[in-house]
Amino acid sequence: MTGLLLKVVVFALVAFAIYTGVRRIWRDFTKQFRAEDQAIHQRDLQERARPDVITLKRDKDGTFRPPDDQA
Repeated sequence: MTGLLLKVVVFALVAFAIYTGVRRIWRDFTKQFRAEDQAIHQRDLQERARPDVITLKRDKDGTFRPPDDQA
């Protein structure tokens, strides 16, 4: 009986260690990806604010074209 209880406790400890390790790895990966996405988003906003960037509008046929009000 003691051997079976010891096996269950060891198995539970190993399972808990694996679970917390996987959780930590998952959080580190998602945090890194979120930081990269935020950096890319900030870069896109800065590029969009430049004066040489043209904002295209979707036409009736679905093609993106510059707006008509520009001369």
